[in-house]
Amino acid sequence: MTPAEFKSNRTALGLSVNQMALVLGCSSVHVRRMEMTSGAETSRSVNPQCERLVQAYLDGYRPANWPE
Repeated sequence: MTPAEFKSNRTALGLSVNQMALVLGCSSVHVRRMEMTSGAETSRSVNPQCERLVQAYLDGYRPANWPE
């Protein structure tokens, strides 16, 4: 998943950066870094666990800590 796809998916889910961090179990800084273009010095690739979770969320799964 590219940074642009990650951000687009977050937006499609209607989640803010902070909300996405909550449901992924990471910090909002990490979410922002995964959304940065690959050439940015502090960018991070979307790790496989986050990618699987985002796909599950897009498929309709909602964890107990899903924002209202």
